Amino acid sequence: MKQVKKSVLLWYSPREMYALVTGVEDYPKFLPWCARAEIIEQREGGVTARLHLAFAGVRQAFTTRNTNTLDTQVKLELVDGPFSMLEGTWRFIPLPASGGPVAEACKVEFELNYAFSGGALDALISPVFDRIANTFVDSFVKRAEQVYGPR
Repeated sequence: MKQVKKSVLLWYSPREMYALVTGVEDYPKFLPWCARAEIIEQREGGVTARLHLAFAGVRQAFTTRNTNTLDTQVKLELVDGPFSMLEGTWRFIPLPASGGPVAEACKVEFELNYAFSGGALDALISPVFDRIANTFVDSFVKRAEQVYGPR
């Protein structure tokens, strides 16, 4: 099993970062490896989404069920794809401004655990996905600057 753990302090609110992470349909606009994103099921408290990877000559798709806690957390779990295991969590922790309860900033924590089924596919897709997984947080930080402006 492989694990990615990253955190970053940002001058964006938990609500703003949560909106970017839950805006799955926008992923192809700013994630260079994401060729397509489909919402398979929308339900109260989350979505089931299918992401299509196209990176370094590798094309693959996977589906996750995401459980969302408004402005606070997104948990994802594997439905299908080339993984034997995939689970992750985004957390958006408010950092209140001095002298007030309004969150002007937040700490974003991202954790992803994954493993592939093995064999030839593992040898092909694992290095590609390792690179992708390690750029998730940076990609969302750049997207926040594009959408909300630099802060």
